[in-house]
Amino acid sequence: MMLRKIINTTLFLPLSFFVTFQQSILSENKNFIDEIIRINEDKIFIDHQEIKNIILNNDELKSLEELIEASSFNLSSKIAKRYPSIDLQANGLPKYVVGRNYNSNSNTTKTSQFSVNPSINMRWDLIDPLRGPEIKIARENLKIAKNNYEIKRKDLIQEASTRYHKYQKSSEDIVNKKLALDLSMTSLENAQAKLDAGIGTKFEVIEADAQLSRDKQLLYEKKIEHQINKISLEEILNLKKDFEIKKEQKLLGYWNHKLNKNINNGLESNLSLKNISLQKSIKDNEANSFLNSNKPSIYISNSLSSAFNKGDSMAIDIDPNEYSSSYSNSISLNFSWNIFNGDQNKKSYKSRKSQAKGEEYSYNNLKSVLKTNITKAYLNLKLNEQKILSTSKEIVSTKESLRLARLRYDVGISTLKDVLVRQKELSDAKSKKINAIYNYNLNLDELERLTFLEISNNCLDNENTIKRTESICNIPR
Repeated sequence: MMLRKIINTTLFLPLSFFVTFQQSILSENKNFIDEIIRINEDKIFIDHQEIKNIILNNDELKSLEELIEASSFNLSSKIAKRYPSIDLQANGLPKYVVGRNYNSNSNTTKTSQFSVNPSINMRWDLIDPLRGPEIKIARENLKIAKNNYEIKRKDLIQEASTRYHKYQKSSEDIVNKKLALDLSMTSLENAQAKLDAGIGTKFEVIEADAQLSRDKQLLYEKKIEHQINKISLEEILNLKKDFEIKKEQKLLGYWNHKLNKNINNGLESNLSLKNISLQKSIKDNEANSFLNSNKPSIYISNSLSSAFNKGDSMAIDIDPNEYSSSYSNSISLNFSWNIFNGDQNKKSYKSRKSQAKGEEYSYNNLKSVLKTNITKAYLNLKLNEQKILSTSKEIVSTKESLRLARLRYDVGISTLKDVLVRQKELSDAKSKKINAIYNYNLNLDELERLTFLEISNNCLDNENTIKRTESICNIPR
């Protein structure tokens, strides 16, 4: 008996100390958690469908809007080269000249004169070999800027949607952990009741109490994770007010498009591929610009110059009222040709052509990567469909197993350990289903982003008919 008491004390004291320690930590942190997740009456509700509109407030998108405007102005400036340019010059407004010229063999002359000499110069490039490629480059840079904005917008929508699903998932995790906590409290009450009735053991009570402490700790962790996910979603949506979302986790929709359609539509509509093609075109136009630098240019120029004078210049006697004016106008067709510059333009042409060739390899590489990503997302979607179905069955079976285990424990033909194991199996099964739905929704968002196809609200099979048999279609939305 003495040896038995020593063993019991050795086993139970550390376990009791651990349980007490965990409970004290959770008690200290309870007020902290409640303070963080307190309810705000000014909350706004955000639905998943509203993300596409809310994301437009993102500062990164606004900066890309400015780049589009800058590219648009740059294109306008290049197009303006098609029109004549006019320069107005005026030497002195006015100019006053005063002086004296002395010569021993002639009369001394003096100058006292106000003058204005305006001139207008006009140039119109009829043939400019560089103008065409420059306009094409500016136009393609504008298209790239617009594509970059759209790429970033879609990326932000996908990222915000991911954070939305993660925030929703953490809400379901809290519900699951609360259920596990309730089950552990029931197990502890049953163990304590059996001990009080003389048919249970102290070990079972401590074991149930330890499980209860673990479940409290897990619930605490999920609450912290939930708050972090909320802050993350708030940041990307650039929200200034507190908000709330639909906490219940459901399927986002269904994907009724075949794999080949996903790949073909994704490659055809991908904006990054289009940008690479535009970059190749820009390199080709830059190469043409270097070749065109050795081609002649033809332009019309017109110069109108005039002079208005008051006073005398180089006169013996100054007449301040003397007035004179003159003008001349010349118009000409001009020709310029940079025939040779040491083969510099030819080398630059070859350099740009090599860069354009490199863009072709980048295009093919990205095309291969996109095919792989679309295929992986599609297959992962099918995998998560099966996981949702299997975990739904697992939850039903583990619920029944827990019910039977608790009945067996109540009549004394099973142990509390068996009940706690079944509790954990049920909690794990629910967690697996939560994760499967979460990953399924992520796959839908990814496929929508990669293929530019739409998520459907109707569940259809390959023959475009509603499925009647056991399938993902039977999971509530």
